[in-house]
Amino acid sequence: MAEDVKKVAIIGSGPAGHTAAIYAARANLEPFMYEGYVVGGSAGGQLTTTTDVENYPGFPDGVNGPELMQLFRRQSERFGTQMVQEDVHEVDFSKRPFRIKGDKTEVLAHSVIISTGATAKRMGVPNEDKLWNQGMSACAVCDGALPFFRNQPLMVIGGGDTAVEEATYLTKFGTVVYLVHRRDELRASKIMQERALKNEKIEMVWDTVLEDAIGDQFVTGARVRNVKTNDTRDIEVAGIFYAIGHTPNTQPFKGQIDLDETGYIKIKPGSQETSVEGVFAAGDVHDHKYRQAVTAAGAGCAAALEAERWLGEQGLA
Repeated sequence: MAEDVKKVAIIGSGPAGHTAAIYAARANLEPFMYEGYVVGGSAGGQLTTTTDVENYPGFPDGVNGPELMQLFRRQSERFGTQMVQEDVHEVDFSKRPFRIKGDKTEVLAHSVIISTGATAKRMGVPNEDKLWNQGMSACAVCDGALPFFRNQPLMVIGGGDTAVEEATYLTKFGTVVYLVHRRDELRASKIMQERALKNEKIEMVWDTVLEDAIGDQFVTGARVRNVKTNDTRDIEVAGIFYAIGHTPNTQPFKGQIDLDETGYIKIKPGSQETSVEGVFAAGDVHDHKYRQAVTAAGAGCAAALEAERWLGEQGLA
């Protein structure tokens, strides 16, 4: 059993977690971080599975995703953040100090910042692993403006508001955007449906599912199947973007804090506070709207400042 009590424990090591760590460490809160290992992909979050990042401020020529997260980590380390590369499997927020159990390590903490992120849902088509980040992506806003997608035919898979938003965004860069949906009408809100159907650069592909991505080193096409006729055909595209949702990495927190109906952490308006006093959330684990590295970093900053203020009020800082 852990003997000392950490002032703040951070669960997750993406932009939100590391920004929280940097702020907490500089405030002499001596943060302890569970970096994660398997949950969410790997330590460092989703950016470690991304190649070119062109929209993070301060990198005018872009930066490689894993490189960016190594820079985050080095900065956290420089200010004294203690890190273990373990997943958290169990927490107890019912009594204080809070208890957190990782693969091998168990700690007690006066405050906790949860920044475990969310994992983009994938479809598991045969060439997915080979071509992921080689023309396949789950974030059009992150990747759509990259040079190899410009003036090329593109494809979005999905039928909700996010799919329509991403398809509309991609029309700025692609020659045509195929919006592939398994039904004969969109699930998106009426206004979003109208936006898609009126856009001359969006071509609807109804009653259809993605069977596979085509390409050797990079996506050159998509094999799709009509669910009513069972006919398959190949469509020439340079990019396939999934817009079928995300799964928040909140399994260890079920029953401990309030989650919404889709599993995202609920935070109090205008703050990073969760339903448990002293527990804060930052990044994609609560943000299902923006899901950007820079907004996650901002939330991490806010969570650390709020944790510092709360610990001070409790006489624990």
